[in-house]
Amino acid sequence: MFKKSFFLLPLFIFPLLSFSQISEILPPNFIKTITFKGSTNQAQLPVLRLGEPFSLEFDALTGNEEDFYYKIEYFNFDWTPSQLVKGEYLKGIDNMRIINYQNSLNTFQIYSHYDLNIPNQQTRGLLKSGNYMITIYDDYDEVMFSRKFMVVENIVSVGVQPKRTRNFETINEKQIVNIKINSGNINLNNPLETIKTLIIQNNNLKTAISNLIPQFTVGKELLYRYDDEASFWAGNEYLNFESKNVRAANLGIQFIDLQDLYHSYLFKQISRKERPYTWNPDINGNFLINAIGVNNLDIQADYTEIHFTLMSEQISGKDVHVYGNFNNFSVEDMTRMYYNNESGNYECIIKLKQGFYNYKFVTVDNDGFVDEGAISGNFWQTENNYKVLVYYRNLGGRYDRLIGFGEANSERITN
Repeated sequence: MFKKSFFLLPLFIFPLLSFSQISEILPPNFIKTITFKGSTNQAQLPVLRLGEPFSLEFDALTGNEEDFYYKIEYFNFDWTPSQLVKGEYLKGIDNMRIINYQNSLNTFQIYSHYDLNIPNQQTRGLLKSGNYMITIYDDYDEVMFSRKFMVVENIVSVGVQPKRTRNFETINEKQIVNIKINSGNINLNNPLETIKTLIIQNNNLKTAISNLIPQFTVGKELLYRYDDEASFWAGNEYLNFESKNVRAANLGIQFIDLQDLYHSYLFKQISRKERPYTWNPDINGNFLINAIGVNNLDIQADYTEIHFTLMSEQISGKDVHVYGNFNNFSVEDMTRMYYNNESGNYECIIKLKQGFYNYKFVTVDNDGFVDEGAISGNFWQTENNYKVLVYYRNLGGRYDRLIGFGEANSERITN
């Protein structure tokens, strides 16, 4: 009869990485609605199975049918350059032109919709699991934008359990994530050195927690039971609106106005930080393109000018931004809100394709720190999505395999 072993490993916490060793490049203003599509239709963080086809889609609002090209690169766990040469991780060739595009039809905003499918005739597939970056550039070799994505081979099972923090100072504002990795029939050599983990809240790589080591082993299981080191600010449910009908006010929209394009004015919002938590279903910051009365969303959904308004006194020393996955959770000039002294409100106008969108208001200080709870608040009851990625580099290995993926949400969070 086998006896279950329980070992307490020495607790050494490696410093958390500044996770983006290489950063994604933001697109210019005329590139909009960048969307990965794999096994889901949501424009979220792409975690793809090895061998699974996927597509990258975007719109160019110039109307010039410009030529765009793509390049795929492979990276280590910490997004430093890999030792692998292209032929080791890519079957076929890249640096090819995107040949699938269509022009918009019956829209006020003229645009061309580009659709890159992989595999295709030139790029026949990806050979390794791990971290990838896809870069889009134009005829002049000028980079338009780049996006990260991950490819996983499911070798180990990953259990994910969000819980309320045990730290009494932040017990009402934070959530922690417990992890259990079961290696099954695979022998993971020296997991303290060879296993790397990444915890992602709401598909936002910019706030990910990385490089926690296992605390315990129970047979074939690696257990992570951190508190502060694996804690996230819980935030609040995202606000939302739906612009599927440009000619009528929909969810979250107070009224519309037709100028050069349709303008949608959202209901004015207030700070929720000091207000009680209220459950409101959301899609955790993501967006979904949707329009009524059209046959092809790719080219018949129109663009509208969305007017955001936050009723607030001016916040000294900090900028206020609109925040969400509509631009990959980036803080840029497009999302910055300006204070209107006459109305006493923060205001911002963003051009977005018809659809259902989540957003929230955040503050950004002079150092670039994004505080998601400064306006929305942090509540332990908030429903958040958590993804855990498990990387493995065997002793003497040359690259980091992504061997496991787990996912859970905090809808039924426990203490």
